[in-house]
Amino acid sequence: MAVRIRLRRAGRKHQPSYRIVVADQEAPRDGRFVELLGHYYPRARERQIEVDREKTLAWLAKGAKPSETVTSLLKKAGCFTPPLPEPPVSQA
Repeated sequence: MAVRIRLRRAGRKHQPSYRIVVADQEAPRDGRFVELLGHYYPRARERQIEVDREKTLAWLAKGAKPSETVTSLLKKAGCFTPPLPEPPVSQA
């Protein structure tokens, strides 16, 4: 079972809020999830991001892959620093 850290939509029409969850990558967007890691409120004046840092780092250590959007949110929340890419090796 490959797991992803991704957003799950909540809220009402035109007033979205999102939950940051760990879910099986095969599960539907708003379907079953394994664990709730935090919340994201894009419509708030100062786009609020609430993340449980310890749980998030534990899931990342276990191999959970964050989606692109969640990666940017975790960077803004200060609990995710992506690994630096390896420099290309020239074949000489």
